[in-house]
Amino acid sequence: MLGLPQSDELVFFVNGRKVIERNADPEVTLLTFLRKNLGLTGTKYACGRGSCGACTVMVSKCDPVSKKIRHFSITACLVPICSLYGAAVTTVEGVGSIKTKLHPVQERIAKSHGTQCGFCTPGMVMSMYTLLRNHPQPSEEQLMEALGGNLCRCTGYRPILESGKTFCMESNGCQQKGAGECCLAQGEEDPSSLGRSSDISTELFAKDEFQPLDPTQELIFPPELLHPYLSSWHPVVQFYKIPNSEGILVY
Repeated sequence: MLGLPQSDELVFFVNGRKVIERNADPEVTLLTFLRKNLGLTGTKYACGRGSCGACTVMVSKCDPVSKKIRHFSITACLVPICSLYGAAVTTVEGVGSIKTKLHPVQERIAKSHGTQCGFCTPGMVMSMYTLLRNHPQPSEEQLMEALGGNLCRCTGYRPILESGKTFCMESNGCQQKGAGECCLAQGEEDPSSLGRSSDISTELFAKDEFQPLDPTQELIFPPELLHPYLSSWHPVVQFYKIPNSEGILVY
């Protein structure tokens, strides 16, 4: 590490705004910092173990080798802020809101009835948003994988997945449809099963009401973080054993 300037400043960006934290506590997680220091409470605290996905945010970094911007969805409850030097963090507040404008991901989840209590929704939004930043037209398999770490105890997942499938380049629908065993297809063929078919709506939403996804309108990666010094240097966090007044070693 010879030749590199020494500093006690932790520099990263949150929703396009520069954050400088001096003498950062290495035990503070990103989730705690977002909620308590920055007041961004859209990122939820639930399990605290990285199991439910309610605290999912997007972290973007510049790859020093390929010089490409890479986006990752992470569980903020497990990530120390000291690991985010030179990174750009995007939370659900940075994606969109009713005060400014909803992002297509937020709009489609809402119009698809994909939220009930709403506690898991920010994490769902961020997982889907990160997927679209990497793959504007993902496959259904990629969508399922992206949402694999997000739990929902209310909706039964169908409306959430259906909203995400509207972004996919192709939708195969029900796996039983080709075999003639799809329950929706049977309902259409047999009007006497649940009354007249014209009285039954099997659609969760009207696709023509959705605003289109425009990748050019997303938050840009902060140009300052493209500096070779910030993108290639990763500071080392050191822990020291310090005896307290009772002679017990504290890390």
